[in-house]
Amino acid sequence: MNLEILSTRAGFNAAVRHIKKTLGIIDALEENANLGDILFESEDGELAGEQAGLLLRMILIDKLKYAVFSSNPASVVPEPAALAAEFEKWKAVDLVAAYHHPDRGLLAANPKVPAELANFGGLKKRELLVIYAGRAGAPADGLCQKAAEIAAALFAGDKPAIPGELYIGACTVKTPGKTGASKLAAPSPAASQRPARMTPLYSVVVQNELFHNGNVEAWKRIIAAYTARYPELRVYIYYEGERILDINALFKWGKVKHGSSIQFAVQGRDIRDAAKLWRYLLQGAGCQFEAFLQGPPGAVMKLF
Repeated sequence: MNLEILSTRAGFNAAVRHIKKTLGIIDALEENANLGDILFESEDGELAGEQAGLLLRMILIDKLKYAVFSSNPASVVPEPAALAAEFEKWKAVDLVAAYHHPDRGLLAANPKVPAELANFGGLKKRELLVIYAGRAGAPADGLCQKAAEIAAALFAGDKPAIPGELYIGACTVKTPGKTGASKLAAPSPAASQRPARMTPLYSVVVQNELFHNGNVEAWKRIIAAYTARYPELRVYIYYEGERILDINALFKWGKVKHGSSIQFAVQGRDIRDAAKLWRYLLQGAGCQFEAFLQGPPGAVMKLF
C-alpha cells in the first residue's frame, strides 16, 4: 500500500475528504441513486477524470458486484442520446456508462437519461466504452451481464435481440434532487477550473472554393475573441473525425475545399454564445472572411 500521501497534512486531509465523499456516495446509492447521475451532476473536480474511474471500480464492481463489459467499438451510433429512450425501459437493471473521450478524459453517465448521454458528444471509434449493469440490493446475475453486453452493442450501432425480462423490474430513473445525489454536487475550490460539459458538434460548411489562409486567420481571430470573452471555455476543432490542434493545418493540407464540413464543439461549465460562434465561423469560412481581419495584428475583436 502506498501510504506516503498520509505523511503530509495536505495529503492526509485529501485522503480524509476522499473517504468522506466516498461514504456519502455509498449512502446515496443505498437510497437507489445512480452513480452515473452523481458523477454527472457533481461539480466537484475531485470526482472527475481518473478519480471517477476509481470510484466506478471500487463502488460498482468491488462493493455492489455489478456486471461489467468493456469494448472498443469499431463503429458507433451518430447520436448516443437517442439510445436513452430504449435504456429507460430496462427496469430490470441499473446502468452506468463510462466513455473515455480522447480529448476530455473519462465521462460517466446514467444512460437512461438523454442529457447525460448527450454530454458524451459524438462517440469516437475504438475508444474505450465500459458498461456497468446491476442491482444495488443484490449481486449481478446473468441478465445483468447480458444487459451490459447488449448496451455496448447498441452504442456500436448494432441491433441485438433484447430479452423481454429486461423490461420488468423496479430500476427506474429517479427524479433529480431526490436521489441523494444533489447533496454531493457542491463544488470544491477547484471546481470552477474544471470543464464539465461539451456541446454536440457544430458543422461549418466551407463556402469558398478552398479553405485558404484568409479563412484560417479569420477563424483564429473569431476563436480568440470568443475565448477572450469566455476564458473558462475551450473550443475544439475537428475535421474528418480528427481533432485539429493547429488551425493552420486546415490550410496546409490543401484539401479542405468547397462543401467540406469542419466541426467544432465548446467545452466548459457555463457554455454561452455557441450558436453565435457558429454563425461567425460560418461567415469566416466563406467570402466574407475579410470582416474579421480588420485592425492591427494581435488585436482581439469584440464579437461576443
